[in-house]
Amino acid sequence: MTTPDHQSPLPDASRPEARDRIYRSPAGIAGGVLLLLIVGWLGLDALISGHGRTPWLALAGLILIVPVVIAFTLRPAVYANEDRLRIRNPLRVIVLPWGKVASLRSHYSNEVVDTSGTKYQLWSVPVSLRARKKASRQPVQGQAGRGGDGRPSSLGRGSAFGRGAAADAPSRAETDRVMDELRELAEARAAADGAQGEVTVRWAYEVMGPALAGAVVLAILLITG
Repeated sequence: MTTPDHQSPLPDASRPEARDRIYRSPAGIAGGVLLLLIVGWLGLDALISGHGRTPWLALAGLILIVPVVIAFTLRPAVYANEDRLRIRNPLRVIVLPWGKVASLRSHYSNEVVDTSGTKYQLWSVPVSLRARKKASRQPVQGQAGRGGDGRPSSLGRGSAFGRGAAADAPSRAETDRVMDELRELAEARAAADGAQGEVTVRWAYEVMGPALAGAVVLAILLITG
């Protein structure tokens, strides 16, 4: 499940610029906090009670493990506003103006495809096949998506971005609804002047640097031991 933080469903030119909608994974955050507590407890115990090379090995291990745990659990997030989609993945930050978004896909993972065909996975919006199956078993409120004769209506058809009918939302998994919101925003803002520009990708050196340093120190200690 992913937690969104946003002000309104669609941008409105008559009001000030809205804050980013922020999508994160509560399960990932909870798992990351638990892992950090376990690693911290074991590492500090080794630092305080260890003998010989043990404290140094524990310190190097902490320098390596802590950034990796943070990168893959606490760090991932998706930020969306009227002009662009910013994806903070474990090792990269990708900024895509809406004009460069070709599609948002949901299969075994959620991903965005830019106009050049490059795919970027949304780490903070994971697909849950269990949640999707559970949602599909729930009846759609008011039999949305069906006409008066009970047959499926044309409202269930998707748009160019793959967005289905909003009436189907109650029977969809949480992350699928998040993708519907992003598709809706992409479709509404794709041609806007402020949503044009180039895709940028930045490596997360603030994560990679400490982890690499810890790995090097740990390797040296193990080799020279």
